[in-house]
Amino acid sequence: MTNSFQISNVKLYQGDCLEVLKELPDNCVDLIFTSPPYADQRKNTYGGIHPDKYVEWFLPITEQMLRVLKPTGSFVLNIKEKVVNGERSTYVLELILSMRKQGWLWTEEFIWHKKNCYPGKWPNRFRDAWERLLQFNKQKSFAMYQESVMVPTGDWAKSRLRKLSETDKIRDNSHVGSGFGKNISNWLNRDKAYPTNVLHLATECSNKNHPAAFPQALPEWFIKLFTQENDVVLDPFMGSGTTNIAANRLNRQSIGIEILPEYFEEVKKYFSNNPGNIFSTEQYDEAV
Repeated sequence: MTNSFQISNVKLYQGDCLEVLKELPDNCVDLIFTSPPYADQRKNTYGGIHPDKYVEWFLPITEQMLRVLKPTGSFVLNIKEKVVNGERSTYVLELILSMRKQGWLWTEEFIWHKKNCYPGKWPNRFRDAWERLLQFNKQKSFAMYQESVMVPTGDWAKSRLRKLSETDKIRDNSHVGSGFGKNISNWLNRDKAYPTNVLHLATECSNKNHPAAFPQALPEWFIKLFTQENDVVLDPFMGSGTTNIAANRLNRQSIGIEILPEYFEEVKKYFSNNPGNIFSTEQYDEAV
Protein backbone atom coordinates (compact mmCIF):
# COMPACT_ATOMS: atom_id res chain seq x y z
CA MET A 1 0.00 0.00 0.00
CA THR A 2 1.33 3.44 -0.94
CA ASN A 3 2.30 5.71 1.95
CA SER A 4 1.18 9.30 1.41
CA PHE A 5 1.29 12.67 3.12
CA GLN A 6 -0.57 15.90 2.36
CA ILE A 7 -0.16 19.34 3.85
CA SER A 8 -1.18 22.73 2.44
CA ASN A 9 -0.52 22.59 -1.33
CA VAL A 10 1.83 19.59 -1.26
CA LYS A 11 1.00 15.90 -1.77
CA LEU A 12 3.79 13.35 -1.24
CA TYR A 13 3.78 9.65 -2.07
CA GLN A 14 6.27 7.02 -0.96
CA GLY A 15 6.38 4.22 -3.50
CA ASP A 16 7.35 3.19 -7.03
CA CYS A 17 6.52 6.12 -9.29
CA LEU A 18 5.19 3.85 -12.04
CA GLU A 19 2.55 2.47 -9.70
CA VAL A 20 1.76 5.81 -8.04
CA LEU A 21 1.35 7.56 -11.40
CA LYS A 22 -1.31 5.02 -12.33
CA GLU A 23 -3.37 6.32 -9.38
CA LEU A 24 -3.42 9.90 -10.72
CA PRO A 25 -6.21 11.03 -13.07
CA ASP A 26 -5.70 12.00 -16.70
CA ASN A 27 -4.60 15.53 -17.61
CA CYS A 28 -4.08 16.73 -14.04
CA VAL A 29 -0.52 18.14 -14.07
CA ASP A 30 0.76 21.40 -15.59
CA LEU A 31 4.50 20.69 -15.34
CA ILE A 32 6.60 17.59 -14.76
CA PHE A 33 10.13 18.47 -13.69
CA THR A 34 12.39 15.64 -12.62
CA SER A 35 15.83 14.07 -12.64
CA PRO A 36 15.66 10.27 -12.57
CA PRO A 37 18.64 8.11 -11.61
CA TYR A 38 21.13 8.17 -14.48
CA ALA A 39 22.23 4.88 -16.03
CA ASP A 40 24.60 2.86 -13.85
CA GLN A 41 24.77 5.65 -11.27
CA ARG A 42 23.58 5.86 -7.63
CA LYS A 43 23.90 2.06 -7.37
CA ASN A 44 24.16 2.27 -3.59
CA THR A 45 21.07 4.48 -3.47
CA TYR A 46 18.72 3.36 -6.26
CA GLY A 47 20.34 0.16 -7.49
CA GLY A 48 21.47 1.51 -10.88
CA ILE A 49 20.03 0.79 -14.33
CA HIS A 50 22.33 -0.50 -17.06
CA PRO A 51 22.49 1.80 -20.14
CA ASP A 52 21.27 -1.03 -22.37
CA LYS A 53 18.16 -1.42 -20.19
CA TYR A 54 17.49 2.27 -19.48
CA VAL A 55 15.00 2.99 -22.27
CA GLU A 56 13.07 -0.20 -21.57
CA TRP A 57 12.90 0.77 -17.87
CA PHE A 58 11.88 4.40 -18.44
CA LEU A 59 9.29 4.15 -21.22
CA PRO A 60 6.46 2.73 -19.07
CA ILE A 61 6.99 5.70 -16.73
CA THR A 62 6.90 8.27 -19.55
CA GLU A 63 3.73 6.59 -20.83
CA GLN A 64 2.03 7.40 -17.53
CA MET A 65 3.51 10.92 -17.54
CA LEU A 66 2.01 11.47 -20.99
CA ARG A 67 -1.37 10.49 -19.61
CA VAL A 68 -1.32 12.68 -16.47
CA LEU A 69 0.16 15.78 -18.16
CA LYS A 70 -2.34 18.36 -19.37
CA PRO A 71 -2.41 19.01 -23.14
CA THR A 72 -0.93 22.48 -22.47
CA GLY A 73 1.66 21.15 -19.99
CA SER A 74 5.39 20.52 -20.32
CA PHE A 75 7.77 17.78 -19.19
CA VAL A 76 11.35 18.82 -18.41
CA LEU A 77 13.83 15.97 -17.99
CA ASN A 78 17.24 16.59 -16.36
CA ILE A 79 19.55 13.83 -17.60
CA LYS A 80 23.09 13.27 -18.88
CA GLU A 81 24.85 10.48 -20.71
CA LYS A 82 27.73 8.70 -18.99
CA VAL A 83 30.99 7.62 -20.55
CA VAL A 84 31.20 3.88 -21.24
CA ASN A 85 34.48 2.36 -22.43
CA GLY A 86 35.85 5.71 -23.51
CA GLU A 87 32.80 6.99 -25.40
CA ARG A 88 29.52 8.61 -24.54
CA SER A 89 26.60 6.26 -24.05
CA THR A 90 23.70 6.72 -26.46
CA TYR A 91 20.86 5.86 -24.08
CA VAL A 92 19.61 9.46 -23.83
CA LEU A 93 19.40 9.79 -27.61
CA GLU A 94 17.66 6.41 -27.81
CA LEU A 95 15.23 7.54 -25.13
CA ILE A 96 14.37 10.72 -27.06
CA LEU A 97 13.63 8.75 -30.22
CA SER A 98 11.54 6.19 -28.32
CA MET A 99 9.54 8.90 -26.56
CA ARG A 100 8.75 10.53 -29.90
CA LYS A 101 7.31 7.23 -31.08
CA GLN A 102 5.32 7.13 -27.84
CA GLY A 103 3.62 10.41 -28.74
CA TRP A 104 5.86 13.04 -27.16
CA LEU A 105 7.11 16.11 -29.02
CA TRP A 106 10.77 16.92 -28.29
CA THR A 107 10.28 20.66 -28.21
CA GLU A 108 13.50 22.14 -26.83
CA GLU A 109 16.79 21.37 -25.14
CA PHE A 110 18.18 23.54 -22.36
CA ILE A 111 21.69 23.33 -20.93
CA TRP A 112 22.53 23.69 -17.26
CA HIS A 113 26.07 25.07 -17.06
CA LYS A 114 27.51 24.13 -13.67
CA LYS A 115 29.56 27.17 -12.73
CA ASN A 116 31.38 25.37 -9.92
CA CYS A 117 31.79 21.86 -11.33
CA TYR A 118 34.30 19.57 -9.68
CA PRO A 119 37.86 19.61 -11.08
CA GLY A 120 39.19 16.40 -12.56
CA LYS A 121 41.62 14.80 -14.99
CA TRP A 122 40.91 12.19 -17.68
CA PRO A 123 43.18 10.96 -20.47
CA ASN A 124 40.78 11.77 -23.33
CA ARG A 125 38.32 14.44 -22.16
CA PHE A 126 37.78 17.48 -19.95
CA ARG A 127 35.68 17.80 -16.82
CA ASP A 128 31.91 17.77 -17.25
CA ALA A 129 30.43 21.22 -16.65
CA TRP A 130 26.90 20.84 -18.06
CA GLU A 131 23.77 18.70 -18.05
CA ARG A 132 20.81 18.40 -20.39
CA LEU A 133 17.29 19.60 -19.64
CA LEU A 134 15.06 18.14 -22.32
CA GLN A 135 11.63 19.68 -22.86
CA PHE A 136 8.80 17.45 -24.11
CA ASN A 137 5.20 18.35 -24.86
CA LYS A 138 1.96 16.66 -25.90
CA GLN A 139 1.14 19.28 -28.53
CA LYS A 140 2.80 22.18 -30.34
CA SER A 141 0.77 24.78 -28.46
CA PHE A 142 1.58 24.78 -24.73
CA ALA A 143 1.59 27.16 -21.76
CA MET A 144 4.73 29.28 -21.57
CA TYR A 145 5.25 32.53 -19.66
CA GLN A 146 8.49 33.92 -21.10
CA GLU A 147 8.19 37.31 -19.44
CA SER A 148 8.53 35.67 -16.01
CA VAL A 149 12.17 34.69 -16.65
CA MET A 150 13.44 37.81 -18.42
CA VAL A 151 16.89 39.02 -17.42
CA PRO A 152 18.50 42.50 -17.20
CA THR A 153 19.54 43.71 -20.64
CA GLY A 154 23.04 44.61 -19.43
CA ASP A 155 25.56 47.27 -20.34
CA TRP A 156 26.04 45.97 -23.89
CA ALA A 157 22.95 47.91 -24.98
CA LYS A 158 24.46 51.29 -24.04
CA SER A 159 27.26 51.08 -26.58
CA ARG A 160 25.46 48.96 -29.19
CA LEU A 161 22.38 51.16 -29.32
CA ARG A 162 24.10 54.52 -29.01
CA LYS A 163 24.24 55.17 -32.75
CA LEU A 164 21.81 53.23 -34.91
CA SER A 165 22.04 53.04 -38.67
CA GLU A 166 18.98 53.20 -40.86
CA THR A 167 19.23 49.42 -41.35
CA ASP A 168 19.10 48.96 -37.57
CA LYS A 169 15.73 50.70 -37.50
CA ILE A 170 13.97 48.25 -39.84
CA ARG A 171 13.49 44.50 -39.92
CA ASP A 172 16.67 43.48 -41.69
CA ASN A 173 16.56 40.30 -43.75
CA SER A 174 18.77 37.49 -42.51
CA HIS A 175 22.02 37.14 -44.45
CA VAL A 176 22.40 33.45 -43.58
CA GLY A 177 19.01 32.29 -44.78
CA SER A 178 17.58 31.57 -41.36
CA GLY A 179 14.51 33.67 -42.04
CA PHE A 180 15.02 35.69 -38.86
CA GLY A 181 15.66 39.37 -39.22
CA LYS A 182 15.91 41.99 -36.50
CA ASN A 183 14.93 45.53 -35.74
CA ILE A 184 17.61 46.57 -33.27
CA SER A 185 15.77 49.79 -32.40
CA ASN A 186 13.22 47.63 -30.57
CA TRP A 187 15.75 47.31 -27.74
CA LEU A 188 15.89 51.02 -27.05
CA ASN A 189 14.70 51.96 -23.56
CA ARG A 190 14.35 48.34 -22.46
CA ASP A 191 15.81 47.17 -19.20
CA LYS A 192 15.11 43.46 -19.67
CA ALA A 193 15.68 40.86 -22.38
CA TYR A 194 14.63 37.27 -22.98
CA PRO A 195 17.20 34.73 -21.73
CA THR A 196 19.03 32.08 -23.73
CA ASN A 197 18.50 28.35 -23.34
CA VAL A 198 21.71 28.05 -21.28
CA LEU A 199 21.29 28.37 -17.51
CA HIS A 200 24.40 29.30 -15.53
CA LEU A 201 23.85 27.94 -12.02
CA ALA A 202 26.22 26.70 -9.33
CA THR A 203 25.61 23.26 -7.89
CA GLU A 204 24.42 23.01 -4.32
CA CYS A 205 22.92 20.40 -2.05
CA SER A 206 19.68 21.29 -0.33
CA ASN A 207 19.74 17.96 1.49
CA LYS A 208 23.13 16.73 2.71
CA ASN A 209 21.78 13.18 2.91
CA HIS A 210 20.98 12.94 -0.81
CA PRO A 211 23.83 12.34 -3.31
CA ALA A 212 22.32 14.13 -6.31
CA ALA A 213 20.32 17.18 -5.24
CA PHE A 214 20.21 19.95 -7.85
CA PRO A 215 20.06 23.67 -6.97
CA GLN A 216 16.62 24.99 -6.11
CA ALA A 217 17.04 27.73 -8.72
CA LEU A 218 16.94 25.08 -11.46
CA PRO A 219 13.35 23.84 -11.02
CA GLU A 220 12.32 27.33 -9.92
CA TRP A 221 13.28 28.77 -13.32
CA PHE A 222 11.21 26.20 -15.21
CA ILE A 223 8.28 26.48 -12.80
CA LYS A 224 8.16 30.22 -13.52
CA LEU A 225 8.48 29.62 -17.26
CA PHE A 226 5.79 26.97 -17.65
CA THR A 227 3.29 27.52 -14.81
CA GLN A 228 1.29 30.13 -12.96
CA GLU A 229 0.15 30.30 -9.33
CA ASN A 230 -2.02 27.34 -8.24
CA ASP A 231 -0.84 25.19 -11.17
CA VAL A 232 0.28 21.64 -10.34
CA VAL A 233 3.95 20.60 -10.53
CA LEU A 234 4.96 16.92 -10.40
CA ASP A 235 8.32 15.35 -9.58
CA PRO A 236 8.06 11.55 -9.86
CA PHE A 237 11.67 11.11 -8.65
CA MET A 238 11.41 13.47 -5.71
CA GLY A 239 14.69 12.72 -3.92
CA SER A 240 15.35 15.50 -1.44
CA GLY A 241 12.22 17.40 -2.51
CA THR A 242 13.93 20.34 -4.23
CA THR A 243 11.25 20.66 -6.94
CA ASN A 244 8.42 20.52 -4.40
CA ILE A 245 10.09 23.09 -2.16
CA ALA A 246 10.59 25.45 -5.12
CA ALA A 247 6.97 24.97 -6.21
CA ASN A 248 5.74 25.67 -2.69
CA ARG A 249 7.73 28.91 -2.52
CA LEU A 250 6.17 30.02 -5.81
CA ASN A 251 2.59 29.31 -4.70
CA ARG A 252 2.17 26.25 -6.90
CA GLN A 253 0.61 22.98 -5.87
CA SER A 254 2.92 20.02 -6.14
CA ILE A 255 3.08 16.24 -6.12
CA GLY A 256 6.23 14.37 -5.16
CA ILE A 257 6.89 10.64 -5.50
CA GLU A 258 9.89 8.91 -3.90
CA ILE A 259 10.61 5.21 -3.71
CA LEU A 260 13.01 5.32 -0.75
CA PRO A 261 11.34 5.72 2.67
CA GLU A 262 14.22 7.68 4.20
CA TYR A 263 14.05 10.46 1.61
CA PHE A 264 10.26 10.52 1.74
CA GLU A 265 10.44 10.98 5.51
CA GLU A 266 12.99 13.79 5.20
CA VAL A 267 10.78 15.74 2.77
CA LYS A 268 7.70 15.00 4.87
CA LYS A 269 9.53 16.36 7.92
CA TYR A 270 10.51 19.51 6.02
CA PHE A 271 6.95 20.32 4.97
CA SER A 272 5.58 19.46 8.40
CA ASN A 273 7.85 22.17 9.80
CA ASN A 274 7.49 24.54 6.82
CA PRO A 275 3.94 24.20 5.43
CA GLY A 276 4.29 27.34 3.34
CA ASN A 277 1.28 28.72 1.51
CA ILE A 278 -1.99 27.11 2.50
CA PHE A 279 -4.61 26.11 -0.06
CA SER A 280 -7.86 24.46 0.80
CA THR A 281 -8.29 20.71 0.35
CA GLU A 282 -11.04 21.48 -2.17
CA GLN A 283 -8.62 23.49 -4.31
CA TYR A 284 -6.09 20.70 -4.27
CA ASP A 285 -8.62 18.00 -5.07
CA GLU A 286 -9.92 20.02 -8.03
CA ALA A 287 -6.39 20.19 -9.42
CA VAL A 288 -5.45 16.54 -8.94
